[in-house]
Amino acid sequence: MATVDVDLDTVIEADESRLQQLFENLFRNAIEHGGEAVTVHVGALEDGTGFYVADDGPGIPSEKRDQIFDHGYSTVADGTGFGLTIVQPIVQAHGWELAVTESAEGGARFEIYADSAASKP
Repeated sequence: MATVDVDLDTVIEADESRLQQLFENLFRNAIEHGGEAVTVHVGALEDGTGFYVADDGPGIPSEKRDQIFDHGYSTVADGTGFGLTIVQPIVQAHGWELAVTESAEGGARFEIYADSAASKP
């Protein structure tokens, strides 16, 4: 069974249903690619400008990170390619920025910068 570890002690100002959809899609993506035993971490960015969702799955190769938001793109045989395609417009609709990096465990890490003055990596 997948595990979600939340270490976030901040208020995220957002449209509740859209934020829920963002988290659902990132969690589903982690399970599809990391398997049922994947652990997902949610926490605040170190500089306080936003939050992240990271997993301990196989990660996303740096050369594929731009493609993962393309409509229909999937590396899973039965994947629809809609999950991450939906995440990016939610982030943009809130005026946030999104960066994809590698988690401490080698999995995927999605960083959402909610502070417009922040600079993403």
